[in-house]
Amino acid sequence: MKPLEELVNLEEPGWGLVEEWMRTATNAVEVLPKDDHRASQELVSMQVTTRSPMGAIVYETGGILVDHGWLRILGSGHARLDRGLFGWNQGRTIHKLGQPPSHLLIADDLLGGYFAVNAGGLGTKMGKVHYLSQDRMEWECLDTTYSEFVHWAFHGDLDKFYQGFRWKTWQQDAQAALGHQVFSFYPFLWSKEGSEIEKCHRELVSIEEQYRLTMEFRKKLAPSGSE
Repeated sequence: MKPLEELVNLEEPGWGLVEEWMRTATNAVEVLPKDDHRASQELVSMQVTTRSPMGAIVYETGGILVDHGWLRILGSGHARLDRGLFGWNQGRTIHKLGQPPSHLLIADDLLGGYFAVNAGGLGTKMGKVHYLSQDRMEWECLDTTYSEFVHWAFHGDLDKFYQGFRWKTWQQDAQAALGHQVFSFYPFLWSKEGSEIEKCHRELVSIEEQYRLTMEFRKKLAPSGSE
């Protein structure tokens, strides 16, 4: 395990690149302030250098909210997004300190969709970001790296990506939700009856509960898929 001093890169910090992306962002981006102690703990636990955008976001932010909070990129944790990158993965994709996970959960959205970097458990495209949506319940490769994903989150056409899954009041609802909450829909979005989101009942639930249910549904709907 490398100490904090070896992980903090002062000569070529990745945070400068992230700040540049934020200055030119076309989507609303809100950086949550970090707690120094928590940020240091998360970075050491992750064992990633701040030269990379991932390490920089963990060390410099409590997390990043994109598009009114619709999309949440994990940092070190904050009252409004009380999940650090390591803490959220621990027990889900990281089962033993020092052992690499099969994939790393890096972000999620209000639909209960999860973004993860493939570390070998999501197919052959190592290092690429995959997306697990509630309508398909399958990990789909977005063919982007972590850095490219963050840039896309700040600049990409999110309305197009989420076409058909944004209801009329989504902006107000997104701003009212906390970072440990997602919407649960009934009928389920993966069902035939759940194909029209405006007709679905929705309510905010804890992301811990929703993630557990998502993994259970995956076992039933895609038993051969990766967890």
